[in-house]
Order: sequence, then C-alpha cells, then structure tokens
Amino acid sequence: MFGDIARFLLNTLFTLFGAALLLRAWMQVVRMPPYNPVSNAVMQATNWIVLPLRKILPAGKIDWASILAAFIASLVYVVLMVVLAGVDPMLMVPMLLLVAVLTVIKWALNLIIWMTILMALLSWLNPQSPAMPLLYQITAPFLDPLRRILPRLGGIDLSPILLFVIVQVLLMVVTRVAVSMTLFGI
Repeated sequence: MFGDIARFLLNTLFTLFGAALLLRAWMQVVRMPPYNPVSNAVMQATNWIVLPLRKILPAGKIDWASILAAFIASLVYVVLMVVLAGVDPMLMVPMLLLVAVLTVIKWALNLIIWMTILMALLSWLNPQSPAMPLLYQITAPFLDPLRRILPRLGGIDLSPILLFVIVQVLLMVVTRVAVSMTLFGI
C-alpha cells in the first residue's frame, strides 16, 4: 500500500512540474506575453531550475533550458520509480535515459490534453473568460490544422475531440513502450 501511495504522489508531483516546464517552453514558442498571470505563475514555479540552466543553454526561439529541465525532472522521476520497484537503477542506466525521454513525451501529450479540455470547457461555460485568449494561443498550433480538415457541424468545433483522440492514441503507444522497457508504468 505504501508503494502505491508513493508512486501516486511521485507521479502527480513530477507530472505537474514536468508539465509546467514544458508549458514554459511552449509559451515561448507561441510568444505568450510574460506579464499575464498564467505565464508569471509558470515562470515563478520553474525559475529555480531553468535560470541556472540558461547559463549553459541561452534562450532562443526554443527554450532548451526548460526542455532540459523537464528531461532532468523526468530522469529523477524514473529513477525514483525504479527504486520504489526494488530495482537497482545503476543496472538500467541506458534504458532509464530512454524511458526519461518517453516520460517527457508523455507529459507533453498530457499537457496538450489538459489545455484542450480546459479550452473546450471554458468555451462552453464562459467564452469571455480572460483565460480564453491564452488557451487559444497555446492550443491553436494543434487545433488549426485539424480545423482545416474537419467541417464545422452547426457551429460546433469538433477539432478538440479529434485532437483528444489522436493524443490519447499516442499516449497509449508511449506508455506501452515505456512499460515494456521497465516492466512497470511511468
């Protein structure tokens, strides 16, 4: 029972932190203004690890420091999960590096799902919400290509549903590969 609780807590903590790091990198790609409350909160939550890494990897169009920080966080997470499974992580170093990369991909896919669901819910419940422009800016690169393919049905945008299905399938593939490599879930 303790192991299940510890795995749940680690998964929750590291997934949220990894998603924040990836959101920080994505906000830079879509040129989200840094003065809004969401950007400010993400920056403050992640500055402690990203700013020191910026000395090694300066910011450009892609925030490599945030992506490296997400990889470091995923590596720590995977090592902790392996230790909780009762396996010596030193026996699995090359595989752990690959599983850490898969974990970052899984976090990115989860982030896409969360942002899409949040945007869809707010568009139905409160389309005038101050968060809508931010969510639209973050999700537009994923949804706009799908909007060109899918017709609108009576004013209903089905692109979030299609994106959700695509990302869920990708999550299943990534999770299956990671589980087959480690014999436990990430």
